[in-house]
Amino acid sequence: MASKSFSKFFAYFYRFLLRRLRSAHATHIRFQNWPPLPDKLSGQTVVCHMEGGLLRSSSIFPYYMLVAFEAGGFFRALLLLLLCPVIACLGHEMRLRIMVVVCFCGLRKEKFKLGRTVLPKFFLEDVGMEGFEILRRSQRKVCVSAMPTVMVEGFLRECLEVEVAVGRELKVFGGYYTGLMEKDSLASKVLLGREKAREADVIGFGGYPNSVHLPLFSHCKEVYLVSEADKRKWRVLPRTEYPKPLIFHDGRIAFRPTPISTLCMFLWIPLAFLLAIARAAIFIFLPYIFSVPLLCFMGMHSRVITSPRSHQATRRQLYISNHRTLLDPLYISAALGHHVTATTYSVSRISEMLSPIRTVRLTRNRDQDKGLMKKLLHEGALVVCPEGTTCREPYLIRFSPLFAEVSEDVVPVALESRVSKFYGTSTSKLKFLDPLCFLMNPFPRYVVEFMEKVATGWIGGNKCSSCEIANHLQGEIGKRLGFECTSFTRRDKYLMLASDDGSV
Repeated sequence: MASKSFSKFFAYFYRFLLRRLRSAHATHIRFQNWPPLPDKLSGQTVVCHMEGGLLRSSSIFPYYMLVAFEAGGFFRALLLLLLCPVIACLGHEMRLRIMVVVCFCGLRKEKFKLGRTVLPKFFLEDVGMEGFEILRRSQRKVCVSAMPTVMVEGFLRECLEVEVAVGRELKVFGGYYTGLMEKDSLASKVLLGREKAREADVIGFGGYPNSVHLPLFSHCKEVYLVSEADKRKWRVLPRTEYPKPLIFHDGRIAFRPTPISTLCMFLWIPLAFLLAIARAAIFIFLPYIFSVPLLCFMGMHSRVITSPRSHQATRRQLYISNHRTLLDPLYISAALGHHVTATTYSVSRISEMLSPIRTVRLTRNRDQDKGLMKKLLHEGALVVCPEGTTCREPYLIRFSPLFAEVSEDVVPVALESRVSKFYGTSTSKLKFLDPLCFLMNPFPRYVVEFMEKVATGWIGGNKCSSCEIANHLQGEIGKRLGFECTSFTRRDKYLMLASDDGSV
């Protein structure tokens, strides 16, 4: 009974606020109840407030923490966390300015790429299905954000295919961000000039109360506002509904860094570092018969699935697998119970020195690499990752066909790994930290599945080329894991995320 009374009171109070807003703004603006009718959006220009009408959460702290940690480093992120109680007591504009100063001051403009490499994943996971439907039905999409343009433009344009992205502009001095924001946005002026002739077709939508005084809403004939209570009922935008699939992303943090979860991370890091060192020492110095049970006791969960014919593999067997982390060959070796040799493309010398199994670098010269792999296979079991680089999301990068020219048969291995705090992969120059970051997770998880042995020259009783067998095995591993196959290559990944070829 009390809940019904409260609901009626909230509905009455919400209608009262809408009436006050109508009287406080220009007379041609009509504030409407959420949601707008679908037929009203066809052929319209929709101005969407990103934080108010698109994202389910009204808190923007996690995105600034990502900038502080990934671009600024450990101590900048710690400073932002320590200022969190003070920031929470301030108004919205002052809170925003302080976070921008802490996160951006001193960062080099040319090297800031988080807006298209790290932040899009977290933005997409926070997009509400209901808000996205409004944006998708419109003919022209305009998104406005109080966050800096460098944080949101890559996500809005590349991931959501928004035509115009309006954010706050940052001041730059000597090629470095000062942490101060410009008063007026040039993009906003351009938008107003472009849409002024079509004011009758512009519809706005956002959230109450943060979107009420948005300047661009004064050029809309109707504005729809959604309350925080209604946004909490929004569904998460499923991956299948993304306008463009999210295949590659970067960064170390694997969780949404809210103030509480970030505090837990900083409290966990000292213990996690010691735990990672202990796990690495067990991996390196103890035989598998002792290391596997000990690592399981220390929280490293693993599961091995084998097929009947995989047990018949000889010591000179070629294994190919998808690539999740640098520890893939170690898990395969531990599952087999004996050491294997792993080929690498471009890993740090430190990782090679600390590896408990033998690693051999490929030269990327096809003939030389082919001869080298044949020699290594003659000496013992060999593990090859044809993708050439890691992929965090449920996708497989195109397989290189070189392995099919080395051996008459291969054993495909399907790998899946999961982490909760830190990603064990990166495109940064500090790749030697990748295994350490993976081992710093409380309960890192691996699934190793050995599939049936496959002849490299045949598919279904018909002869095939090395490219055909590579594509076939990519598809078979993808089906086993539930991953989608792509035609992207290692070079494509590094050009997207790091603007280089991935050499270490």
